[in-house]
Amino acid sequence: MLDMHLNGFSAALASSAPVPGGGGASALCGALGAALASMVCGLTAGKKKYAAVEADIQRILADAETLRVELLAQIDGDAAAFAPLAKAYSIPKDDPSRAETLESALHAACAAPLEIMRLAARAIELHAELADKGSALAISDVGVGALLCRSSLLGASLNVFINTRLMTDRACAEKFNAAADALIEKYVPMADAASGKVTARLRAER
Repeated sequence: MLDMHLNGFSAALASSAPVPGGGGASALCGALGAALASMVCGLTAGKKKYAAVEADIQRILADAETLRVELLAQIDGDAAAFAPLAKAYSIPKDDPSRAETLESALHAACAAPLEIMRLAARAIELHAELADKGSALAISDVGVGALLCRSSLLGASLNVFINTRLMTDRACAEKFNAAADALIEKYVPMADAASGKVTARLRAER
């Protein structure tokens, strides 16, 4: 799906096909958020006004580019993780192998969106730093990037929870839930603080 143009991807998302779905859309949101971090770094790097944070900006730029690529890869990664689950659901209910196959597929289908959450969380950290260190000319893009990464994080979490609720191994399900909950608890407030800081600056400078 990475080679699709925007019209093609959005049309595929709008179709009744199971993929791309919410997981892929969440990954794309995160990738766009990371891309905005890169953009802000590009507009900040090399400027005399921000010389004191040049090393930090270069580090953030490298990290943001890595995250952008990794999040884009998760669009296909999420689709690949869902394929075995879709196949497992088609196994007749009286087939003795169905329960074990379905359980294994549910685990894989949880792992992919949880990875999207982890990547989005790292991108939120970058925007939290850029809210203080990024160019004032691109400060609104920091806010947009933080909000996109927040949506990525929360959107991917729903794809974890929809699968954990169906697991028979409740101990494993709770491990996935706890990992997702911990990311939400830490990084949603961080994204809100970054976007709130941006909004406060913009409204104060009117």
